[in-house]
Amino acid sequence: MEIKDIKANQGKIDLIADVVSKDQPRTFEKFGKAGRVCNVKLRDKSGDVVLTLWNDDVESVKLGDKIHVQNGWCSEYKGERQLSAGKFGKIAVVGSAANQVMSNDPAMVDRQRKAAGKKDGDFFDDDDDGDEDGDDPEVIEEEEFVE
Repeated sequence: MEIKDIKANQGKIDLIADVVSKDQPRTFEKFGKAGRVCNVKLRDKSGDVVLTLWNDDVESVKLGDKIHVQNGWCSEYKGERQLSAGKFGKIAVVGSAANQVMSNDPAMVDRQRKAAGKKDGDFFDDDDDGDEDGDDPEVIEEEEFVE
């Protein structure tokens, strides 16, 4: 099933999508028991939908994960579709969030370099060929230049 096919008040939803944003978890108390709730935005090639995570699912689902919602339920809140696992559904992480963080913050780059065992002045070398920038430049001999 794709996100574009989900309708409000629909059950038996089976969907695989990426978590593209995650709100801060909130706590609540109901019938004398404390719980946690959090909204995430899911995306597939057809669109976006909000998924509400409850209790244990709040910690198990992370930004960047690919998740599988099985036997989910879609309701409507303030005119927007809102998906949840409901009583009988299940949410499973089928792909983990990438460990790579992209940043132009020099302090973060420095921490990543040190964590990888690099010293100041060393660069990351992703392809292990010895060049600093990770690509393989073509070597051109002096005779090949045409003026």
